[in-house]
Amino acid sequence: MELGDIKGIGPSRIEKLRAVGISSLRDLLCAFPVRYEDHDTVMPCASRAEGMIQIRGRIDKGPVLQRFHGLTKVSCTVRDESGSMAVQWFNSPWMMNTLRGEAAIRLYGRVIIKDGRRYLQNPKIVTDAGWIPVYRNMTGFPQKSYRKLVETALENSLDVWPEILPASYRERHGLMEAGAAIRAVHFPGSLEELNAAKRRISYEQMLMYLAYVAKRAGETKPAAPLNVREDSMEAYWRLLSFRPTGAQRKVLKEIASDLRKNQAMKRLVQGDVGCGKTAVAFGAIWLCREAGFQSAMMAPTEILAEQHYAEAERILGSAGVRCRLLTGSTRAKERKMILEELSDGSCEVLFGTQALISEGVQYSRLGLVITDEQHRFGVNQRTNLQRKGETETRFPHVLVMSATPIPRSMALILYGDLDLSLVDEMPAGRIPVQTRIVKEERREDLYRYLEKEIRDGRQAYIVCPKVDDDPPEDGAEETGEGARHPEEEDTNAVRSAMGVWHELLERRFPENAVGLTWGAQKSEEKTETLEAFKQGRIRVLVATTVVEVGVNNPNATIMIVENAERFGLSQLHQLRGRVGRGTEKSWCFLVSDKEEKLRILRETNDGFLVSQKDLEIRGPGEIVGTRQSGHVEEGGAAMGDIRMLDEVSESVKELRRSREPEDQTTLRRIEEKAEQLFSIQEIGIN
Repeated sequence: MELGDIKGIGPSRIEKLRAVGISSLRDLLCAFPVRYEDHDTVMPCASRAEGMIQIRGRIDKGPVLQRFHGLTKVSCTVRDESGSMAVQWFNSPWMMNTLRGEAAIRLYGRVIIKDGRRYLQNPKIVTDAGWIPVYRNMTGFPQKSYRKLVETALENSLDVWPEILPASYRERHGLMEAGAAIRAVHFPGSLEELNAAKRRISYEQMLMYLAYVAKRAGETKPAAPLNVREDSMEAYWRLLSFRPTGAQRKVLKEIASDLRKNQAMKRLVQGDVGCGKTAVAFGAIWLCREAGFQSAMMAPTEILAEQHYAEAERILGSAGVRCRLLTGSTRAKERKMILEELSDGSCEVLFGTQALISEGVQYSRLGLVITDEQHRFGVNQRTNLQRKGETETRFPHVLVMSATPIPRSMALILYGDLDLSLVDEMPAGRIPVQTRIVKEERREDLYRYLEKEIRDGRQAYIVCPKVDDDPPEDGAEETGEGARHPEEEDTNAVRSAMGVWHELLERRFPENAVGLTWGAQKSEEKTETLEAFKQGRIRVLVATTVVEVGVNNPNATIMIVENAERFGLSQLHQLRGRVGRGTEKSWCFLVSDKEEKLRILRETNDGFLVSQKDLEIRGPGEIVGTRQSGHVEEGGAAMGDIRMLDEVSESVKELRRSREPEDQTTLRRIEEKAEQLFSIQEIGIN
């Protein structure tokens, strides 16, 4: 069954779905809700509950419509036996007519606190019951219509998500049936059912991944042993403008030992932000080039690829190594020239994005492939790059780098097909970044400090969790959902990059001092903005997490993260690593009124400790993620609960050891489904 076969969906909506990466029935069912609304639980109006709640009562006062500066506010009071709750809708004047005919009413919305008083802000009128799934917003596709589409698709869930685990296995591990889990994760009957469904789906995703990794771990591939001399390593270290750490020297020696072997290297180099992994990778490239082979280094973003290329030109290019850069933005004429140089061997190192594995890219003697920020790639992307250097008798060596510190025990499980090296020493002289948690009420003080640093010649990042304020959904005029007063002080509001950018331009800095960048920004505009920031023409760069990797500005001394509680600790640690790259003292300010989980960042700069804490408190998080085109994965296309990692890993080992026919059949089904799934989707570690 295809999307077009679903009743009520036409060509226009099929295009809208494809625009966000949903092009099949499986894609649709794997685009799980981003959250759920509990329309069963009713809180007393006088309760001290926070966050999203539902109240039920009678309109006691109002509604009243106020207008000011072209904006509107509709307010009323809802009362039940316990007391009353003030309710407000901003820029939703139609609520006056909606509320006038209401006596008893149910409202679902977010509680905010202002001047010590509690309000329910911009709630919607509730007319249904149960746990209601909320999916990622799609332009022109209302939630109600999307939910109906998913309900119809679920009638064919077993066609796209067949059961592969026998009843005995499910019973032993406490797992729901596959079909029931898929239905329940979209339309749960209770919190208990939802948790059971998430467990089943998480378990299966992790089971397939770990079974696939375990199978690959035993595979060895022949390679051309490289003639790597000790003096080549010393010659490389002399090219650097700094003294390498002992950890860097140790890891490069491990790589050199692998390169000398007649089987292809498969090594993961892991280390904290700023530990010097890139210098180690360049060392591997140097050794490969000295042995007469080409190298390719793939980065997940053009920003990072361009940075690697510029740095390689400075270090390796000055020593006669011919480097080139290939990305999706490379012009056709230049691309043609690069491909010619690559095929005739005159291009010795190619840097780039996934363009490196695109059709038409042919290498002459590819001896080493490197993927940076491996957690942002899938297994197939790494493998496809390796295949570019395959011949009948040899495979290229593979080096994988990750700046996302995870405990060694977990790395050995998740990257079980790779040998592990740790760059566990920081370069001498690096000044640790100081981290502070800033409550919303201290924002003015923070901005004054920011202005002072800018006047003193420093630069700053401000990172926000989203690009723009979400537009109201279709039908918001009837419910008031999505409306917001732009200047209302809401401590629960999610600040957008565009909103903060406008605010700074209007109230704080002249126009040419503030820049804005985000992931989907046009490549030329993004490059221009980042270059202006690097050169100091832009003093404050407002951005999304696009600056998490690949942006290097030693003059930037301030990192401000808005709504810091919405980020994972490891991601915050990565963002913090964007500053402190120069000789001046640097600061990371985490703006949040919810500081409990953020304290670890204030207490340590050790990425491995931060990661361990992140995993302890995150619970169900996206550990095994299903990479698809578009943006489906952002809505929770796959889940992985880190608390199940040991359990699932042990289960895979038991299945592989077992000689019971049923266990062997189960393992074979898991591996077959994993192979099938991985051939159409990218699996990575988030």
